[in-house]
Amino acid sequence: MTDSPRNGESEHAVQAAMDAELRLLDPEVRASSTLVLELLDPDFTEFGASGRRWDVESILSVTGSGTVSPESPVEVSQMSGVVLAPGIVHLTYFADHQGRRAWRSSVWRLADTGWRLYFHQATPTS
Repeated sequence: MTDSPRNGESEHAVQAAMDAELRLLDPEVRASSTLVLELLDPDFTEFGASGRRWDVESILSVTGSGTVSPESPVEVSQMSGVVLAPGIVHLTYFADHQGRRAWRSSVWRLADTGWRLYFHQATPTS
């Protein structure tokens, strides 16, 4: 059985969101407020592993500040995704950053400028 056009579109959307998520996790991208801003939706919200609530302004206050080290990439595994609606993708994955391990969940939405992170949550795990 071959994939229907809809399945192909869904796979493409999930892969595009995964690529954007991995780009956002790249230490060089995270060190640049300009590059981070290209990937965040204007209505972005995050509940971090620390319990802190983040928005665009608070994220931009730490990007480019030297707090993200290029020597410490985030290790990602078990990433998967599903299309919730046209232009909306939900990703889940496991992340390890300098021994801080968390299950992560992201909602990406397609804008005129490309895929933008709308919501993110991290749940710490051992």
